[in-house]
Amino acid sequence: MTNDIVALIEYYEKEKGIDRDKVVAALEFAFISAYRKMVPGADAIETLRADVNTRKGETRIFASLTVCADEGYKDKFNQVPLTTALKKNPAAQPGDIQEFNVTPKDFGRIAVQTAKQTMMQRLRQAEKEMIYEEFKDRAGDIVSGTVRRFERNDVMIDLGKFEGVMPNKERVQGEDYNIGDRIRCYVLAVENEGRGPEIILSRSHPNFVRRLFEAEVNEISDRTVEIRGIARESGFRTKVAVWSMDPKVDPVGACVGMRGARVKNIVRELNNEKVDIIRWSEDPREFVREALKPAELRSITIDEANKVVHVTVDEADLSKAIGRKGQNARLSSRLMGWDVQVRRDESKEEQFKEKIGGAAHTLGEQLGISDELAEKLTVAGGISPEFITGMSEEDISEALEISIEEAAPILARALAIVSNAESDDTND
Repeated sequence: MTNDIVALIEYYEKEKGIDRDKVVAALEFAFISAYRKMVPGADAIETLRADVNTRKGETRIFASLTVCADEGYKDKFNQVPLTTALKKNPAAQPGDIQEFNVTPKDFGRIAVQTAKQTMMQRLRQAEKEMIYEEFKDRAGDIVSGTVRRFERNDVMIDLGKFEGVMPNKERVQGEDYNIGDRIRCYVLAVENEGRGPEIILSRSHPNFVRRLFEAEVNEISDRTVEIRGIARESGFRTKVAVWSMDPKVDPVGACVGMRGARVKNIVRELNNEKVDIIRWSEDPREFVREALKPAELRSITIDEANKVVHVTVDEADLSKAIGRKGQNARLSSRLMGWDVQVRRDESKEEQFKEKIGGAAHTLGEQLGISDELAEKLTVAGGISPEFITGMSEEDISEALEISIEEAAPILARALAIVSNAESDDTND
């Protein structure tokens, strides 16, 4: 009995970190519950107190009884007759409260087994309260832990004395975890609801990246450089907008580090997720230009009323600006808080078409063919009579989708035009 109680107290105090007074209080509550179950009619006793001697490992139960006149003695569970009370205290009077030791024989040995479940429930509750007290102000921090087990798709993480849960929605797509893996997580919240305190962890939250930068970049931790915005699609790509009030400090360079050392450490922690560090600007034109790099923007149109940015890029830069499955443009929109619309710059194409159309019209007049046929001939490389003379009848036939017989006069007219031009040059 002695060893059982002392061992319980020491285990919960040292291994679980629960305050000794809370462990003793849980034991007292459990022994009172056990007494009420063991002693017939004990449920009727209004006031019971358990006294646990933590050094000797002994437990005694006391009942508080009201002193009453002998003739008025009716409730043996809550009253004590005056003659009995006077033996304990000669000054006792009706109405006084006296405590009596009501501990049954061999109570401790039997009670330890009976009280075990009740005590465990109380201690688990005390442990949960301790979790909440310790972690309630740590929401937003990064903690390290070990993967302990899986519950459906949630990951249960051992944080030392406590356990946290990383729900499936807070996991990073593509990351696999094994029992025993050491991982770092962001404390998303510490909830204290019906099931008791729960530490909610995340690796997919944008603020996980923010905390990694704060830990890795001294200029951010001392506020020389500020993170003005983060947009993230966890497991794929993150954009971080940084700014510094000090004109002598390059915020992007500070985050990248010497030879990219700082950002490499962060990327390694994120399992090679792509991280873009962008210079923040109040000017949406400048900001969107930075956000959509490496694409070169041809034009930028701002709709301030609707917070929309229209940008145009060359055909070669269109895929860069939009990104894989629209990711680059989408993250840029989130980072800015504006709707970024990316379109292909069609001005050069239109200019080219206008030039082709003008040249085709002139060629059609020279050769006596329609503008439609002249445009087809131009696109095929016959942009002038000189170029057409280098083509065969078959080439012209194929380009214009006409017969060789119809193509022959066209080639003949082109040869005649060139010949006449050469004759004029000779006469001059």
